Amino acid sequence: MKVLGIETSCDETGVAVYDTALTGAAGLRAHAVYSQIALHAEYGGVVPELASRDHVRKLLPLIRQTLAEADLRIQDLDGVAYTAGPGLVGALLVGAGVARSLAWALDKPAIGVHHMEGHLLAPLMEDDPPEPPFVALLVSGGHTQLVAVDAIGRYRMLGETLDDAAGEAFDKTAKMMGLPYPGGPQLAALAAKSHMEPGTPGAYKFSRPMTDRPGLDFSFSGLKTQVLLAWRGSDQTEATRADIARGFEDAVVDTLAIKCQRALDTADCNILVVAGGVGANRRLRAKLAEAAGKRGGRVCFPRPELCTDNGAMIAFAGALRLEAGQHDDASVRVTPRWDMASLPEVKPLLSHGDFLRS
Repeated sequence: MKVLGIETSCDETGVAVYDTALTGAAGLRAHAVYSQIALHAEYGGVVPELASRDHVRKLLPLIRQTLAEADLRIQDLDGVAYTAGPGLVGALLVGAGVARSLAWALDKPAIGVHHMEGHLLAPLMEDDPPEPPFVALLVSGGHTQLVAVDAIGRYRMLGETLDDAAGEAFDKTAKMMGLPYPGGPQLAALAAKSHMEPGTPGAYKFSRPMTDRPGLDFSFSGLKTQVLLAWRGSDQTEATRADIARGFEDAVVDTLAIKCQRALDTADCNILVVAGGVGANRRLRAKLAEAAGKRGGRVCFPRPELCTDNGAMIAFAGALRLEAGQHDDASVRVTPRWDMASLPEVKPLLSHGDFLRS
């Protein structure tokens, strides 16, 4: 089954084709992402109306480009998957409208995909994918969640952020220190310089929020305040900026790692899946890989390019559900707020492992 995936939940237009006849990473026939960073940079954040209009301009050309790279005609598609939520309602409607129109014109099934389920399943596109049960850390600009995955489509929330998501905290902290939009990657890059300049690990030590008490929830608002006070009270040189960036990054990474170990203990599991934009952070990857090795477990990441929003994860998640016989009616519907625990379980005609190897 060749499935076209469309992602338009926020400020990236993503399109991909996933072919279930191929195995592992080879199943991703082609994918492309257009980022709206330059469009929103002058506003310091995403402007929803501008995001929607840009999706309208970019989506159809990106579909043509992706099909050409996959060496496919549009008639060769067997199904269409699109992000139905959560996300910005206008942006979601652009992708949903195009996807439903294509499916209707081709007389093929279509399905709306949960954006965070797409992230959660992205590591399963890689070679040697993990089998449920496992614990997933979903860590992005809008979400920080720990989820017990008992089966594909059967999820239990173990913990989530009570305020800012980790990626949002990165972006806001970077903005406080005068870094350009989007601040998260800029902050991580600055922190990486701390071993080459006077800024060194440990020069600024911030708290690891909510790790001194039981539970699996997160909170990063107090950490932002600590950084703001440290920045205002410093000489604000580039070396100090690097020190503070490294101290902040270390605090977030340690907090996520501590909570992940607790979640694995709670779920009595040794397999951790990490997805979402912050999952591309090199220090986080190294920390979690080290922790997995110590407990004799395994941590699985998607390739960095599939950590941020993309059509590949939507095509793959949609293919899993379409292969299982699930599809939606012809209505154009989106769900800007959508509880992932409400999703139906995927009960494929083949086992999950057989699907990935078929």
